Amino acid sequence: MSLKNILIVGLGSIGLRHLRIARELFPESRIAILRHKENNEIPEGADEVFFNLSHAIKFQPEIAIICSPASTHVEISRSLVKQGIHILIEKPISNEQKGLKELNYEAVKNNCVLTIGYNLRFLPSLNKFKKLIDENLIGDIYSIRSEVGQYLPNWRDTDYRKTVSAQKSLGGGVLLELSHELDYLRWIFGDVESVQAQLSKQSKLEIDVEDTAHIILKFKQKENNTNLVASLSLDFIRHDNVRSCHVIGEKASLKWNGLTGDIDLFKSNNSEWENIHSYEIDQDESYKGEWLHFIECINKRKSPDILFQDGIKVLDIIDSINKASSSGKRVKVK
Repeated sequence: MSLKNILIVGLGSIGLRHLRIARELFPESRIAILRHKENNEIPEGADEVFFNLSHAIKFQPEIAIICSPASTHVEISRSLVKQGIHILIEKPISNEQKGLKELNYEAVKNNCVLTIGYNLRFLPSLNKFKKLIDENLIGDIYSIRSEVGQYLPNWRDTDYRKTVSAQKSLGGGVLLELSHELDYLRWIFGDVESVQAQLSKQSKLEIDVEDTAHIILKFKQKENNTNLVASLSLDFIRHDNVRSCHVIGEKASLKWNGLTGDIDLFKSNNSEWENIHSYEIDQDESYKGEWLHFIECINKRKSPDILFQDGIKVLDIIDSINKASSSGKRVKVK
């Protein structure tokens, strides 16, 4: 697909990454940025900057990447799909359920591709991890432990207190900001039936959102996985970075390191872990894969691998986790 005009909504760290990738993949396209703060500076790689949505629509983009705060995703996306513009919404799909059905209706009505930016699904190492599990390498699965964490003040090269992550009104907090884990666990192990959770602000960080989440996910029953359960820990407070998934199976344990691209296997008769897959991490690779898949879906008029409904299901899980933490009870996911 030859793109004449590309719109990127929002210019935080993820917006800058998408701008860089868009310019690399489509050097001849015109790229415009929609920002909420007026600034005469045009960022490197962009051709125009708008501060008003109606002006951005007049630019007539074929596609738009929504990188603004989660609280603005639905309203902006709905205005764009009404004009027949294909949309990739950065995760999470929104910070609330309001307006999601209407957005999906408008996208279907106007034949727009609408997908969600859970880019971890395009990591070669995570795809290999899923393939090994699907191929029954470790036999029946007994337990899953997933973890992600990073110290928020060191996360981005800006004042953490002013970021989306730190502000509830913009869709911050570990549950929404680190919802990649909820998406890939669903993708690999199936739909979640119920949750238990404890959300808290453990640190002295100047934020009005939870910085820690400890979650138990019970998956819907599958053959040979009657009571499959995952423990999931999310945080903004640890000083070492981690992104990992450890699966305990009937014949062995399998461990994925999302920061290094390594997959390790520990067989029942082994005395140590064996590295069975190593893939050098390219920080942009999964985003490029996401972009190329998005464009392919537009060109071939096919459904994306990450559906709008996947984003809604992650939000359903998040809503249930919030209820479980508030009530102290197990909560079914709708």
